[in-house]
Amino acid sequence: MWYMHEGMGWWMVFGGAWMIIFWGGLIALIVWGITKLSGRSDSTPKRDPLDVAKERYAKGEISREEFEQLKKDLY
Repeated sequence: MWYMHEGMGWWMVFGGAWMIIFWGGLIALIVWGITKLSGRSDSTPKRDPLDVAKERYAKGEISREEFEQLKKDLY
């Protein structure tokens, strides 16, 4: 009767580990769901290189000759 709880040590370690895995997974699932529902994404939309060259030409960052050369090089 005095040694009733002697073998419980390992089960308590496994129980604690499972509890951490469960709550960690639940929190990760909630964060993932909120991210998906909010419509936010980490990836930026892909832009065409010619569009970037057009923007740079419009801003005055490159000259007409550089723009024409870029256009030839790209297509």
